Amino acid sequence: MAKGFRPEQVINGTWGEVWFDGEYLAQVTACKAEVTFKKTPIPQVQSLVSGQKITELEPKGEIKLHHINSIIMNKVSAAVKAGKTPTHTIISNVNDPDAIGAERIAYYDAILDKMILADWEAGKTCEESYAFTFGDWDPIQTIKS
Repeated sequence: MAKGFRPEQVINGTWGEVWFDGEYLAQVTACKAEVTFKKTPIPQVQSLVSGQKITELEPKGEIKLHHINSIIMNKVSAAVKAGKTPTHTIISNVNDPDAIGAERIAYYDAILDKMILADWEAGKTCEESYAFTFGDWDPIQTIKS
């Protein structure tokens, strides 16, 4: 029986990476970005079921990191203290050598939801998690089957 794919082609997130304003974040452990569709019901004659029209997009994402430096805090802190809204370009890439290709996406005009100044606990390794929204995106490289 023919299968649609080989199991080793399933992407392993271990091969993922992220750049934040052009700086490589070797400490990244996870990245997720999605665009939620906000829909408006459209009534139609001769139908009890309304159709749906996408009328707004809600792009958002999250990156998780081992806390090894203050790169993000430093970039954000300087801008907000000056009364500015810091925007960033975030690029994610996953390039599993077993997969049939790599997937690289750029997220533009990204605004973090918060700035972490301190978050630690004795006996535990420190992590950071930054949720963000973004204004635009560009699939730089996609996987074609």
